[in-house]
Amino acid sequence: MSGKSPAVSEALLKAQFLEQLQGRVGKSRSHESAERHVSGEAEYIDDKAELAGTLHLCPVLSDCAHGRILSIDTAACLNTAGVVRVLDWRDIPGELDIGPLAPGDPLFAKELVEYHGQVIAMVVAESPEAARAGANSVKPEIEPLPAILDVEEALAKQHFVEQPHVQQRGDVDAALNAAAHRLNGQFHIGGQEHFYLEGQVAVAMPGEDGAMQVWSSTQHPTEVQKLVASVLGVNQSKVTVDVRRMGGGFGGKETQAAGIACHAALAARITGRPAKLRLSRRDDMRITGKRHPFFVRYDVGFTADGLLSGVVIDLAANCGYSLDLSGSICDRAMFHADNAYYLGDARITGYRCRTHLASNTAFRGFGGPQGMVAIEQIMDAIARHLEIDPLLVRQRNFYGGEGRNVTHYHQTVKQNLAETVVGQLADSADYQTRRAEITAFNAQSPVLKRGLALTPVKFGISFTSSFLNQAGALILIYSDGTVQLNHGGTEMGQGLNTKVAQIVADVLQIPLSTIQVTSTSTGKVPNTSPTAASSGADLNGKAAEIAAQTLKQRLIAMLSELHHCPEEQVTFSNGVVCAADKYFSFAQVAMLAWLNQVPLSATGFYKVPGIHYDRQAGRGEPFYYFAWGAACSEVIIDTLTGEYRLLRTDILHDVGASLNPALDIGQIEGGFIQGAGWLTTEELKWDTRGRLLTDGPMSYKIPAITDRPEVFNVALLQAHANSAETVYRSKAVGEPPFMLGISVWCALQDAVSAVSGYRHHPHLDAPATPEQVLLGVMRLEASDDQS
Repeated sequence: MSGKSPAVSEALLKAQFLEQLQGRVGKSRSHESAERHVSGEAEYIDDKAELAGTLHLCPVLSDCAHGRILSIDTAACLNTAGVVRVLDWRDIPGELDIGPLAPGDPLFAKELVEYHGQVIAMVVAESPEAARAGANSVKPEIEPLPAILDVEEALAKQHFVEQPHVQQRGDVDAALNAAAHRLNGQFHIGGQEHFYLEGQVAVAMPGEDGAMQVWSSTQHPTEVQKLVASVLGVNQSKVTVDVRRMGGGFGGKETQAAGIACHAALAARITGRPAKLRLSRRDDMRITGKRHPFFVRYDVGFTADGLLSGVVIDLAANCGYSLDLSGSICDRAMFHADNAYYLGDARITGYRCRTHLASNTAFRGFGGPQGMVAIEQIMDAIARHLEIDPLLVRQRNFYGGEGRNVTHYHQTVKQNLAETVVGQLADSADYQTRRAEITAFNAQSPVLKRGLALTPVKFGISFTSSFLNQAGALILIYSDGTVQLNHGGTEMGQGLNTKVAQIVADVLQIPLSTIQVTSTSTGKVPNTSPTAASSGADLNGKAAEIAAQTLKQRLIAMLSELHHCPEEQVTFSNGVVCAADKYFSFAQVAMLAWLNQVPLSATGFYKVPGIHYDRQAGRGEPFYYFAWGAACSEVIIDTLTGEYRLLRTDILHDVGASLNPALDIGQIEGGFIQGAGWLTTEELKWDTRGRLLTDGPMSYKIPAITDRPEVFNVALLQAHANSAETVYRSKAVGEPPFMLGISVWCALQDAVSAVSGYRHHPHLDAPATPEQVLLGVMRLEASDDQS
């Protein structure tokens, strides 16, 4: 072989590739697995053909919230046909505790049970049916102990998983005492079940020399690798974790997928056979944590124009029995207690309350939504007190120029788009005209009341644990010009693989169809951060871009040397590579590189610059940038029953320079619906023993297609690329749209307030179910009667 490849005509190559090149960065492109999703061809873990000899697992759960384990009778279980053995804490060769950040999460309860539904044993059997039958016959004897199930009780008793944290600016007590007006109040914000379509599942296969291959439905493969190795008592290098896709995660598979994988791996290690654990929906909902419920207290001072002068907010998070990620989640709730508003002198305190419930965990928004709900409740309360339009109160309190552009944790708000987004949306949604029409309608309608609310979103992008703001990628170019891409992010339906592939296609100027994104694997990219905090595309896209640029530079250097031309004269454009007036296809260049012994694999690594936060001082720059948005929602309620409908929602959202507008709009629509569901229909209930009552779709109501707004308008903010140096100046879009659902909750409160002629604010707890709406109506009617 001569090491040379014939050039071809530029026109022929452009004609050949131009059609395939549609859909790179900035273009709408369908999800890379979209057709397989809807056809059922997409393979999830439970779809994998079972390995020969696979065993199946079923958990034995605690039936009390807090108690001492006296005995576990497994005799009947071991006599059940198909049962191989029963595992408990005594079978673990390594570490029992799998707490992600601090001890407190045992894989099995050892001496004490800390919540109703905690795993105390695991049945291993030849079939799922045999495992379930065996688990049902296990008889644990547990001596009940006093249990704390209420967050207010935990707060009063200072029963914490971590000590409270305070962020403060100025002399807030003096500001409150000097304020022209002052209000205080309290309310509850409910939790939320993740309700991913694919439940928690893992398969483990033992290998030689103590190795373990794990297929896990997880957002954090490295965490699973680390904890499986810890439980088995082996090095991390012995464990490989593979994730092709998840059927949804929403944060519920960031830390709590690890226990499922550890159980499967433990069974595989002890039996020497492949093992699989797929939780039933009921077991899944009972075992795993939820979005943190919060109890909120506030004391606020303001001017006659509604301008904030002093704000005290207490955010008490119901963390469940252990820390999990509650420290960081509560911190983010505190960071977002301002939303888009300058608070003036402020004191925000986060309490991490310990209760005897499942340990609550990450959920889309990671505490940010709870903090935003707190300040939006305050905005509405001020508006009712002053009897002015809530939107006017919000606009007056937006972050502004010098002196009003620093958060309560002392980060300067850059690229402030609050006025731009809200102003454009108010115009496009015809807010003022509709506000007047709704006020007139409510004045003459005694039973049906309409409500309208326009609320903003300012969401900080970065992990609050700074060390997680890093990512890696691995790109391989083959001699036929095709590319294999692996990165540290995980695909859970959000389109991350599609966006990262678009980035690589754009750098190399090749068709998207020539790039194969492979499963996320700890065997290819080590020490990955979780796919969470809206950072998937920011981190992994940038890492992949760096790897692709490395490969591109190698090819440029090769062609420059082969064709005796400056590197500046080697260009990649629309599938054509030009060097010294000669034109090549990318495949030809790849073959040349192989023939000339140029390495065609490269890693990329990226870390976010400038992130820091002094937790003791409560100040710093924990976020790289802010994403902005706004939603305007209209509802109608029946004051006799509390029933309501969502009539219309208009959304304008900031995604910077969009990597893929179609995927971004899909994320905005889905995030909004999920956020509205959290605040309206998704109610979690426990009995007095701590048993979750809403443990399936019959009792827990996620939004259905009929719950979407009858009119639903979604647009992306144009001409505002990210001022921060992100990948292609885009912005994250996973979590920020979730908070747009707050507009529905505020619109419901607006409709209820209409009962009192907008003189009183109902202070509805969330979720604002029809029962809550009816109670709010009754309270305001009673207040009017008394007055």
